Amino acid sequence: MHHATNRSAVTTRPTETERSAAQRQTRLGFAAVGTVALFWTGFNIISRMGGRGDLTGFDIGALRFGVSALVLLPVFLRRPFAIPWRQLLALSAFGGIGYALLVYCGFMFAPAAHAGILVNGGIPFSTALVAWALLGFRPNRGVMIAFSLTALGIALMAWHSLGAAAGAAPRQWLGDILFLGGALCWGVFGVLLRKWRLRPLDAMAGLAAFSAVLYLPVYFLLLPSTLATAPPGQIALQAVYQGIVVAICGGMLFTFATQTIGPVKAALVLALVPGITAVAAVPLLGEPVDATTVLGLVCVTLGAVLGAIASAPHPPARLAGR
Repeated sequence: MHHATNRSAVTTRPTETERSAAQRQTRLGFAAVGTVALFWTGFNIISRMGGRGDLTGFDIGALRFGVSALVLLPVFLRRPFAIPWRQLLALSAFGGIGYALLVYCGFMFAPAAHAGILVNGGIPFSTALVAWALLGFRPNRGVMIAFSLTALGIALMAWHSLGAAAGAAPRQWLGDILFLGGALCWGVFGVLLRKWRLRPLDAMAGLAAFSAVLYLPVYFLLLPSTLATAPPGQIALQAVYQGIVVAICGGMLFTFATQTIGPVKAALVLALVPGITAVAAVPLLGEPVDATTVLGLVCVTLGAVLGAIASAPHPPARLAGR
């Protein structure tokens, strides 16, 4: 009887093959979210170019949803019921329309460095709060320290934008509020992806189709647009980067990362984006980085590194339909 119990205990332990597979999945998850971080750095720069150019934030949103839906429509039509439509509606409201429009409109008022800090720095907070409510996530001491550092960076940006620092733009605070709203939307989106364990391609195809169907009629009928008079080069840049690189490639990689390393750790890794964005914005956008912004960047980046190291490991989730 004693030997049988021992054999039973041994068989419940993961085999060497299973451990190797789990480690490989974790490495792939970090590689995926690292690639998303690079995509999002470009997103901050290119979206700011759009916000300072001839296109409105609503135009950029229309290009994002229209192009991604056009590319992924054949995928969606092959499996239109792969994901319940109520789930697709929620994903579109938060990870599609809500996130994109808040951030694109924010770029009309605030610089790219602020987007890096408030969007990518705010996403770990919102993700942790939603994960606490829906997934039972409980941050450990290291993660709490990471959140505290990120909160300090966000507070510095709030102080900067309210005009306490010299040179702050008059309505910069409005852009910052929109950025924080976008971070909250993406946090909800990331947790829902993990909770529902959706296949990346199905999730992105459904998200693209639903976002286009919900948004484009309202855009064409009611929202202000300068698309007809904008230079073709601006339109092409935003269409390709927003609709394909970010919405499709970045979305699929982020979905995969949430399934393998978990939404909280994936969000913390994305908080590395602010530092890269601020450095790139100086030569590409001519946006100088002052001491307050640098201090905020240091806080958010340290918080991201510490949080990614300290957060409890997430076992890879089994994807729906596999």
